[in-house]
Amino acid sequence: MQDAVSASGRSTVWGLFNQTMRRQPDAPAVDHRGTITTYAELAVRARRMAGALLQMGVKRGDRVAILSENRPEYIEAELAVAMLGAILACQNWRLAAPELEHCISLVDPKFVLVSPGNASMLSNLNIGDPRIVEIGVELEDLMAAAPPADPDPSVDPEDGLVILYTSGTTGLPKGALVSQRAMVARMAVGRLDVDWQASDAFIAWAPMFHMASTDQQLNCLMSGGTVVVVDGMQSDPIIDALETYRVGHFVMIPGAIEPFMARVAERGCKPKGVGIVGAMADLVPRQQILDLMDVVEAPYCNSFGATETGMPPCSAARIEIGDVAFSLSKHQSSLCEIKLVDDDDEEVPDGEPGEMAVRGPTLFSGYWNAPETNAKDFRNGWFHMGDLFRRNPDATYDFVDRAKYMIKSGGENIYPAEIERVLLGDPRIVEAVVVKAPDDRWSEVPVAFVASDDEALTEEAVMALCRENLAGYKRPREVRFIGVDDFPRSTSGKVQRHEMEPWV
Repeated sequence: MQDAVSASGRSTVWGLFNQTMRRQPDAPAVDHRGTITTYAELAVRARRMAGALLQMGVKRGDRVAILSENRPEYIEAELAVAMLGAILACQNWRLAAPELEHCISLVDPKFVLVSPGNASMLSNLNIGDPRIVEIGVELEDLMAAAPPADPDPSVDPEDGLVILYTSGTTGLPKGALVSQRAMVARMAVGRLDVDWQASDAFIAWAPMFHMASTDQQLNCLMSGGTVVVVDGMQSDPIIDALETYRVGHFVMIPGAIEPFMARVAERGCKPKGVGIVGAMADLVPRQQILDLMDVVEAPYCNSFGATETGMPPCSAARIEIGDVAFSLSKHQSSLCEIKLVDDDDEEVPDGEPGEMAVRGPTLFSGYWNAPETNAKDFRNGWFHMGDLFRRNPDATYDFVDRAKYMIKSGGENIYPAEIERVLLGDPRIVEAVVVKAPDDRWSEVPVAFVASDDEALTEEAVMALCRENLAGYKRPREVRFIGVDDFPRSTSGKVQRHEMEPWV
């Protein structure tokens, strides 16, 4: 009896999508280059893909790897594994061959889906002997020959749904296992904190192997909106989508805003409606944030989340249109608990930097096949994020820096983000990154790399800005000017600081 009671309180990604499909079978679920797939049609496609996976021997808990650009079949695969209780391991096609080989081998997939443009990448990899199927004619033939699958009634919300890889600053990528429970909870947080309405569309232009698209597109389909599939930062189809659909959260990340805004300046943009725009405000120059808000006529999402946590722990703050003096302080997200701890895992007082630890239903289920890392990062029943924050008296949080990247100068701790925040506050600076450099006297000192759109900006002017806003020991030893495209970035748009250290 108790098992039946427990089962009645569970919901899965497929279950919620299927309920939405039954409510609105003829509503548009996916828009790919103007071709519309309705909810009913998407359900049939997903069931046929699940049937093909079953015929290939895929069962609950098995991994299916996918190596593909953004396309509707990616979404169909996510829904198919949700139905079966299998796990989709989302591969990053930008990786070098040794990294990709590691990521696929790590999860030991039974089946690999690959798009035609990426098939050659698999030919020389040592990944065991999974069945490799090319998206297109080969996959379509398998789906046509397979009877549509029915959802597995034993699927549990705690079953894994996707594996998304985190880049980290050293070593090979780790595979973060995100459960169906976590994905449902991430959808709920979007409704509570981002004010995403049920019928709102989502533009899936960021790579689907990244949480920026996978989280949001599944959340959209569980709720009743339309996923507009765009393969990468293609400004024209993105602008077209903004003018066609009311978009709940228009995701824009560092590195993508500038080319988007350049195209908007050429052709204009009249959005049908946007609930909120952007992410990671700390990493974006202030003027870009203000300009982007004006163009899309929406507030900016002052977020701090992660692949491992979704939008939580601190993504409830928004920057309002026209607020030129906006704060970067973060507001705690719904459906999570957080605390800041020191090296002994004791909570730190307000105003002191501490590592953010979080728990709640959006949390991932650990790194795949990494027991030592999981034991360290999940100690005492909290996930430790490796990010330093300060808690303010008004219960907001200020990002300090990554816990693992600190400049130790003459006994003083320097966090690069503190310097970068000052630099990015100057409208002449479009990107700024601070790294540590060895120093005979102080052990380590900060060096700033700056990109500017003002040719008249000098190193002395930047140093003066630092003198005005930073303690002496925090000021960069030198400032180096480079082009904005010269900053090495991860797939999420974050500058890879560790790749720049050898430059100093």
